Amino acid sequence: MTTKKICLGKIVGVHGIRGELKVKSFTACDRDIANYGALEDKDSKQQFELKVTGHSKDLLRIKIKGIDDRTLAETLIGTELYAPRGVFPVLKDEETYYEADLVGLKVYDENKNTVAKVAGFYNFGAGDILELKLITGRQEMIPFNKSYVPSINLEEGYIIVSSTGMVFLEDEEDSNEC
Repeated sequence: MTTKKICLGKIVGVHGIRGELKVKSFTACDRDIANYGALEDKDSKQQFELKVTGHSKDLLRIKIKGIDDRTLAETLIGTELYAPRGVFPVLKDEETYYEADLVGLKVYDENKNTVAKVAGFYNFGAGDILELKLITGRQEMIPFNKSYVPSINLEEGYIIVSSTGMVFLEDEEDSNEC
């Protein structure tokens, strides 16, 4: 069994000649990325001990233990930084969720028919969006709110999606009609 991991940031560039890296942090407070212990790459092949050194425009500057020159730092560009799900605190609010806990859940309609799987979670600025991979293979995005997602059961691994105004089993040919 693989341990679920949460992506906390991505290395997007280098800063200077001494191995500092520019990181896009996905944590609520960008500097908190260094508070979760050693992070790892997506495949758990490398571990990184981070130290925040400052900011460079909208990006965080970090130093990784053992990375002391620009050439070596450049090899890490594009690396996503992950922490094990277990290092995060338990959420006390019943209607607050970690995005990583939602991705992969089964999606049922109100009659408990399987209609999709949660494929992604996004926020483009106008609110939270769930990306669903329908059983037909199509991808759909819906708002993540009580109107569209009235029930979430993390323990049993599913969400209920309101089918009001949504057609889950529509044929591909019909969906392309004008």
